[in-house]
Amino acid sequence: MSSISQRFGNLSPLKQALLALEDMGARLAKSERERLEPIAIIGMGCRVPGAADPTAFWRLMENGVDAIKEVPASRWSLEELYDADPDAPGKMSSRWAGLLDSIDTFDPEFFGISPREAVAMDPQQRLLLEVAWEALENAGQGPRALAQGQTGVFIGMTGDEYAQLFYQAGDLAVFNTYFASGIARSVASGRISYVLGLQGPNLSIDTACSSSLVAVHTACLNLRMGECRAAIAGGSNIVLSPEVGIAFSKAHMMAPDGRCKTFDSRADGFVRGEGCGIVVLKRLSDALADSDNILAVIRG
Repeated sequence: MSSISQRFGNLSPLKQALLALEDMGARLAKSERERLEPIAIIGMGCRVPGAADPTAFWRLMENGVDAIKEVPASRWSLEELYDADPDAPGKMSSRWAGLLDSIDTFDPEFFGISPREAVAMDPQQRLLLEVAWEALENAGQGPRALAQGQTGVFIGMTGDEYAQLFYQAGDLAVFNTYFASGIARSVASGRISYVLGLQGPNLSIDTACSSSLVAVHTACLNLRMGECRAAIAGGSNIVLSPEVGIAFSKAHMMAPDGRCKTFDSRADGFVRGEGCGIVVLKRLSDALADSDNILAVIRG
């Protein structure tokens, strides 16, 4: 009660208690508003099969373009690995995937990375750097300005197929000083913060297929708690080796025609796909105060 007495002076104990309750109610209401404050999406970037940016992705969806294709020999040999029987040992029951046209083009020096280190970096990390930069450009946010405040990075990533290719090579000489950081999922978010000089919270998240969605959810929570003023959130996935597809085939999870038929009585599995998506987030009140271009609002 001593702090209450100091704040409300010579009032009677009853009036002090009433004013203290009103004050506490106002604080709780403010806290509740902050907890439920909408989050503004002020920028975005993506690389998905058939589309290299959000505008191309919108056209792809608007025109009903099917970007699924047969797995090319540059990934693995269908002649050796495909069998229509999902229970065939060592075989996969799908010939299809949603694949990017190119995953081996990257300008490391743009990000201050040596070509030697870039070779050891999982393509998922390379994509994240490129698409995060594009999303910030889309948002009109310069890295220098973001580095002066608290900007968080929240990334979903679940696969490690690039590392598997290193292991399968059987040459210990390929495991150089850059390998551990190049294939670590924990570094996927950290590298973005490091390259851009960001000072906010940083988290890599693996919850399987929901990883990117959970990353965005976690970013929203951190923004509402005031842990950061802006956030970069999203994820990446790359399909490089057949082992996962073989395992999924054994579980009868792969659609034979390579098409997802969600919420349909014809549903008979899914098709693997790859890509990267990033959104730049702020609390709606901050986005309005900063005159940011608001693309959409997350209210849930």
